[in-house]
Amino acid sequence: MSISPILRHSKSRPAREGAGVNLHRGFGFGDTDLTDPFLLFDDFRGDDPADWKAGFPWHPHRGIETVTYVLAGSVEHGDSLGNKGILETGSVQWMTAGSGIIHQEMPAGDPKGRMHGFQLWANLPRELKMSDPNYQDVPGSEVLERSEDDGTFVRLICGEWQGLRGPVDGIAAAPRYMDITVPAGKTKSFKMDLQSRAFAYIFEGDGKFRGASEPGPVPYEAGDDVIAYKPVDVDNRSLVVFDSGDEVRVTAGSDGIRFLLVSGRPIREPVAWYGPIVMNTQDELHTAFKEYENGTFLKKRGKGDVGGASGGTGGIGFPS
Repeated sequence: MSISPILRHSKSRPAREGAGVNLHRGFGFGDTDLTDPFLLFDDFRGDDPADWKAGFPWHPHRGIETVTYVLAGSVEHGDSLGNKGILETGSVQWMTAGSGIIHQEMPAGDPKGRMHGFQLWANLPRELKMSDPNYQDVPGSEVLERSEDDGTFVRLICGEWQGLRGPVDGIAAAPRYMDITVPAGKTKSFKMDLQSRAFAYIFEGDGKFRGASEPGPVPYEAGDDVIAYKPVDVDNRSLVVFDSGDEVRVTAGSDGIRFLLVSGRPIREPVAWYGPIVMNTQDELHTAFKEYENGTFLKKRGKGDVGGASGGTGGIGFPS
């Protein structure tokens, strides 16, 4: 049994997206090799509506899947397929943009004015980039939950774990998406798929992640890649990216720890990325933006008018 080596340990950084939403970005808009098949991860939360109320008005996507997980407050959404709804606390939306979709996501606070959610972008392989768009809305009541004897609590959104299968299925990268709480002082191991890459994002408490099996090499860093062999200290907004291994092991600190553990199988294809559109080549990328400008972007759409769907770049701009 080998503990997954740690490739990167960092903190999410402040960013501004949408119409002026203040958030923290774990990774995105950089080298995608380390997190393949995942492209971007954002943590949006706050008690001040000024930080998030502007939301994410109508905008396009092509070539990716987006995953929105709401922990506090709600997110009202609509798209060019005619879908409308509200993601309440604990809910998940997994949207496959495929050949193209235009949608909006507008957050609202809970009765105490709090808003907290995550958004993850997952790449689509070449053969699925122009597939029909689709989405899966999962209310919080349908997310599988398990309490362990040691007090560990797991919400399983996607994938398999200990004989359970999460409610989201049919996803290209064979991902597993878990929301895990480990009580103070407890050590917990989670078996991993050897063919997958994984990351953990901590959003409550603190603790340590083990970096490799013992006996292990002595150095803390090797070559250009940071590979931790000793325990790595983590706390709020820490990101830990793992290489392939049999398990991820964490020890909770004095206040316990809560984190997302997300894994998926790398696609290992060229990435051409600008803004909300991710293709394999620059030519495909330019085609997508030209289609958006001239009103031919959507290959499948529902009834009714959708903001931004009739053409025009909506201020998004073109790749150079």
